[in-house]
Amino acid sequence: MEKFLLRNTIIDLLLRIEQDSGYSHLLIDHEIKKRQIAPKDEGLLTEIVYGTINRKYTLDYYIKHFVQQKKKLEPWVNMLLRMSLYQMVYLDKVPDHAIIHEAVEIAKRRGHKGVSSLVNGVLRNVQRNGVPELSAIKDKTERLAIATSHPQWLVNRWVSHYGYETTKEMCEANLTQKAHSVRIQPLRISRQEAMKQLEEQGYEVRPSIFSSQGIIINKGNILKSNLFEEGYLTIQDQSSMLVGEMLHPKPGMHVLDACSAPGGKVTHIAEKMENRGWIDAHDLHAKKIKLIDQKAAELQLTIIDAKKADARNLQEMYQEKSFDRILVDAPCSGLGVIRGKPDIKYNKKESDITNLAKIQLDILDSIAPLLKENGILIYSTCTVDPAENENVVTAFLNEHSEYQIDDSFFRELPEPIKNSTGVTPSGLQLFPQSFKTDGFFLTRFIRMT
Repeated sequence: MEKFLLRNTIIDLLLRIEQDSGYSHLLIDHEIKKRQIAPKDEGLLTEIVYGTINRKYTLDYYIKHFVQQKKKLEPWVNMLLRMSLYQMVYLDKVPDHAIIHEAVEIAKRRGHKGVSSLVNGVLRNVQRNGVPELSAIKDKTERLAIATSHPQWLVNRWVSHYGYETTKEMCEANLTQKAHSVRIQPLRISRQEAMKQLEEQGYEVRPSIFSSQGIIINKGNILKSNLFEEGYLTIQDQSSMLVGEMLHPKPGMHVLDACSAPGGKVTHIAEKMENRGWIDAHDLHAKKIKLIDQKAAELQLTIIDAKKADARNLQEMYQEKSFDRILVDAPCSGLGVIRGKPDIKYNKKESDITNLAKIQLDILDSIAPLLKENGILIYSTCTVDPAENENVVTAFLNEHSEYQIDDSFFRELPEPIKNSTGVTPSGLQLFPQSFKTDGFFLTRFIRMT
């Protein structure tokens, strides 16, 4: 693809993600397929889009030092400066003079001479003088927020919960890429055999400590692997693999997955059950039910019955004490997966957390009667906020004396995780920096009566 067209595509993508609050990973995938972007350009497009989003506040801080405050830039001009500055400051694949030349050409074609002169002036100024030092920002939490491009309210909130150092580690981890991880379909292939085949194909892999089915891909695009294409592997973050492990589903059981889409956890549960028994899976959106069915079909799993339903209304569909196991992987703020979906940090408000915590508790209250005596309930989220995690657990236990946290859960955790600072009396809080996974919370309840 011609360089001008590629970078023009990147600007359009960045504008759509910002203006429409679109999900970056979905829009990138759609654009790559629609425009049939060559594999050699895929990597650069993805890197520039994600990087520019991820560093937005930092880049804007730099830009404002080179553009007069009273000058209001058109959105596409601001985005052109952001993406060009990102490449100049954070990448070394393309020389500065080429970045500046391409940016000026785009400005000429999309705007007028005044715009191209401004773009040229700003970027050449950066080339000559570098970007301003962030040390000029005196308040350390404000400096951390701008340096790691996180909203100030979020940094303040995390500092109040976890202290400055843990927050700094978390924010910095959110700027880095994590290794992909996959889960084998154990009814079709062993982990040892899958790793052997992947290594023969040139991948660098290692086993995960989170699950006996987990493999970490240190090098290689797993999407291009025949094992993935043929349904022997499922892409899943290591932290979320713990859900299937800790739920202890057994063949022949009746299991409920109350918030199931897109299907990674429920298919793991079905694999643990050796595709014997029955799983009722639900999601609020009909189109997401299709994702569950598609994933189950790819993995040749037949025990999952997926239907549209609001998890808060499942008492209307099932009798009390119907299920041996229940999973509530609750809708949440997603603040634990910022590393993979950087737009999340800009699209959330503090009030969202409060609203979501209420929904999470409503779901738990609704499904509580549906579990059998001595049955296991897992509650999990992909966030790092106590309001959605520990506080929800405490509120649930206060209302449901028939439940208690299953102490054996902590003893069963893999040794390195068991010894981590993320283990609390309420459950396990994984931070993105702890094991280079998503930020994730889960706990296990047992119904006593």
